[in-house]
Amino acid sequence: MRAATLKWIILSLTLLVGVIIVVQLFWLNRVYNLEQTEFSTNVVKSIRGLCEDMKLNDRPGTQIQKLIERPTPSSFLLQVDTIPQKDSLVYFLNTEFTDFDVFTDCNMTVYSDSINDYLYQMYLPTAASTQQQQSTNHPQPVAVDLAVYPRSFSYIHINFPHRQQYIIHQLNFWIVTSVILSLALIGFAASMFYFYRQKFLNEVQKDFVNNFTHEFKTPLAVMKLAAGVLNNGSIAEQPDRLKKYSSIVAEQTEHLQSQVEKLLKTASSDHYELPLEKSTFIPNDIIMDVIKDMDPLIRQTNTRIELNLEDQDKSIRADENHIAMVLVNLIENAIKYSKEPHVILTTTSENGHYSISVKDNGIGIERRYIKLLFKKFFRVPTGNVHDVKGFGLGLNFVKKVIDAHNGKIMVNSLPGIGTEFRILLPKV
Repeated sequence: MRAATLKWIILSLTLLVGVIIVVQLFWLNRVYNLEQTEFSTNVVKSIRGLCEDMKLNDRPGTQIQKLIERPTPSSFLLQVDTIPQKDSLVYFLNTEFTDFDVFTDCNMTVYSDSINDYLYQMYLPTAASTQQQQSTNHPQPVAVDLAVYPRSFSYIHINFPHRQQYIIHQLNFWIVTSVILSLALIGFAASMFYFYRQKFLNEVQKDFVNNFTHEFKTPLAVMKLAAGVLNNGSIAEQPDRLKKYSSIVAEQTEHLQSQVEKLLKTASSDHYELPLEKSTFIPNDIIMDVIKDMDPLIRQTNTRIELNLEDQDKSIRADENHIAMVLVNLIENAIKYSKEPHVILTTTSENGHYSISVKDNGIGIERRYIKLLFKKFFRVPTGNVHDVKGFGLGLNFVKKVIDAHNGKIMVNSLPGIGTEFRILLPKV
């Protein structure tokens, strides 16, 4: 499975993981709301049982909901016609809470409309809260002063100070399982991403090794054959033949050396900024020097060089050697990918930038590959044909040099027509 296919699979799985986590959180929130509703329902049932046990109201048939007021989510005000005795109220209230599974502590007070204040107040611990206090050696909590809600009738005020913690405690199983599931899904997504990264690096390494083997195999084989001929004692009596095979060894050695240098430069620039030694120079002069240095290759390939250089000798400040290497790379590519090379070099000044264009009449590049040209080790697919040498490092190095100069490089290409690389460099 290729890394590109695996990438889409991992993205789909990651999206699925995200959806599962969102759904889990949705249901957790829904269960939390249901627990709140169930808690309030159980308290109302307990209050109804309290009213029946102690006959607190003289209005039979009245719905209990009409007698209960909720000033806060944790408070219940029960309107009463008869103020109950303290001990009896505590006993029956505890009994009803136990019957309807309300297992959290509460503060209870009784308000009298005749004095507009509370008559008495109590703290009602549950069995669970009492055990917790004893196990932690904490003193038994006492009733806290609850807010007074002036009314024209007497009421029993029941407040649950730990209502929120109690409901969350009821959801412990849901919360723990949700956290475990979320962590497992996130770990799975991270593992898949790591696997994809390793798969991608493995494919890059494999492609690089394949190119490395092919590109080095041919020149080494030629050098071996040439060395075999040179080792023949009779070669000394044939000076023309000796010169020919010596030049073959020299050319192939130079080719291998240049490829190794490109590889080392690219590898070393991954973790460090590209070192620049800037100076002021005239780009037209560099172009002429590069063409002069490449004259043997130009003659060998019958390349036609066309120069459209700006008349005025305008200068820029940049690293002269690196810019020369950029031009060598672009001209070499223009020659390599053209059957009858015709390379056009153009320089212009525009909007504070200096433009250098290298245009050829080669095989061109499909649009889908243009955005990948500057990636390390990338080469435009040509099937099983390997008639053009290279590691896919040249354009990557070109891009690094231009970026280091805060410049831009643009590509225009038409398959079967040719390609133009246009460089924009700041003048200063």
